[in-house]
Order: sequence, then C-alpha cells, then structure tokens
Amino acid sequence: MEDISADLKNGGGLGSEISLEKLEKLALEVLQPVRFTLGLLNVVLDSVTDLLGRAVGSGAVRRHFHLLLSGLVLFGPALSLWGSKYSVFANSNNYLYRKFLRSTWGWTCLLSGSFVLLLSLSARRPPSVSLRHLSRVGLAGLLLWGCRGVLTVLEDAAGTCFEPVTSDPQSSSPLLLLHEDQTKASCLRARLQWRGYEVSQDVLVLCFCCLLLVEELSVFGRHRSRSGSLQKAPGAPLRLVFLLCVVLLLAWMSLLLCLLTYFPKFPSQQLGGALGYLGWRGLYQGWYRRGPGWTCPGLPEDGLPASADARKPAQ
Repeated sequence: MEDISADLKNGGGLGSEISLEKLEKLALEVLQPVRFTLGLLNVVLDSVTDLLGRAVGSGAVRRHFHLLLSGLVLFGPALSLWGSKYSVFANSNNYLYRKFLRSTWGWTCLLSGSFVLLLSLSARRPPSVSLRHLSRVGLAGLLLWGCRGVLTVLEDAAGTCFEPVTSDPQSSSPLLLLHEDQTKASCLRARLQWRGYEVSQDVLVLCFCCLLLVEELSVFGRHRSRSGSLQKAPGAPLRLVFLLCVVLLLAWMSLLLCLLTYFPKFPSQQLGGALGYLGWRGLYQGWYRRGPGWTCPGLPEDGLPASADARKPAQ
C-alpha cells in the first residue's frame, strides 16, 4: 500500500509539472501577439514624434508661427462668407465649445506642465531646475488670469445692460429699459442685452495657449538628438505626452478657426489676438530671455545644447 501511495504521489507531481509547463506555453503564446503589437505601436510612436519634433523645433516654425496665427486672426472672419449656418459648428451650444473652450487653459497647463516635468526627468535635471522650468508655465497662467480679470473690469465699466420691452407697433425699433449696477456676466445670465466695447477673451486665451505650446514643444527635437552619458533617450511617456500636446495645439487652432468663421466679431477678436500675442512676446521674447535665475525661469532650451537660432528673437 505504501508503494502504491508513493507511485500516486509521484504521478500527481509529474502531472502538476506538465500542467504548469502547458500554462507557461499558453501564456507565452498569448503574450507574443501582445508584445508584437506593443512593439509596433512603440515604433510608430517613435517615428511620429521624431517627425513632429523636427517640424515643431525647426527655426522656420519658431520664427514664423506667430505670423501664421496673426494671419489666421486677421483674415479668418472672411471664411464666414463660405460658412454654412446649418453646420454643427455654427451652434454656440456645441459640445466642443461648451467643454473645451471654457477649459482651454486648464488642458494647456496640464499637458504642457506634464511635458516640462517629464522632459526635466529625462534630461536628469536637479529638482530645483525642474521646479524653475515648471514655474514658467505657472507665471504664464498668472499673467493670463490677471489680464482676463482686468478685461472683465473694463468691460463692466464700459458697457450697459438693457432689457427689451414691448414697443409701439408703429415704431421701427423696440424700447430698451436700462438696468444699472449690472455686470456683463449677470446681465447675460438674466438673458438681457449687453451693449458696450469688449475684447474676445476666448481668442486671447486660444492664441496665447497656441504660442506657449509651440515654445515649450520646440525643445523636444533637440533633446531627442542630444547624446552623452548624463542623458538618456526620451521614453514612451515623454513621447506620448509630446504627441498629446501637438494634438492639443491642432485642436486649439481648429477651435480658433471655427470661432472666427462662424462667430466673427470685428474688432473684438482681433484685439483679443493682439493681447495674446503681446503676452507671449513679453514673456518668451522678453522676460524669459534674461536667462535662468531667481527672478527669471529662463527659456525652455536653457540647460540643453545651444543651437544657432535658439535665441533669435521673432520678427
């Protein structure tokens, strides 16, 4: 009996070993296409980000992108002649407008800040240097917040709120009842009419965010091509965030084009674009060029190998 039980135990152990080997082979067979797919996606990601990095980091884009954006703001309203009022983008309650237009800076700050942080980690910058580069995005947000606050105060002071009332049928224009001590926001919430001078804050934010993204993303190509023992090649997380930032840039430009085409407001939108340009000019072409220090976070390329046109000011 003892011999039989020993044989059964040996047979059971052999069976468990065979089943484990089968499971391992099965797992390898299942994981093999997954690994192949991931490898293929990684190759595609590397190729696409390398191409986009060279394009965004080229001297032509850095020096002339603000001119492209200025031309879009100036001549974009002319596209309203061909825009259809039945288009889905002609509806001001469109999901794209409601969800993304109100959170333009939030998405820009999140993705650009993530890119700056991952780039600093990839370049093995000290924590203090990484925080200094992150402060560059924070200062841009502070400037944008202050500018929008000043514009809101000026618009409330320069405008008036009216309520249309029933007019004489023989009159060609409706009577308007003046509402004093009303801000623009409260007037529009009450579904009243606001008349006054204004600057398009949506165009301001979109133009400023587009210019900021181009400045921050322009260093990816140089970081990718750098070599040395202290640096390492960009990893998949950095490449993925860079790709998302480029997609976000294209989305903001498309959203700006939709606003100019389907909701043209001259010269409100042009003034907003001009203020966005001045904000970018004052930071990236002015203050940040003083060099890194306690009073200045520096440019995105500070700490990376210099290039011939790295510090050429935009014309």
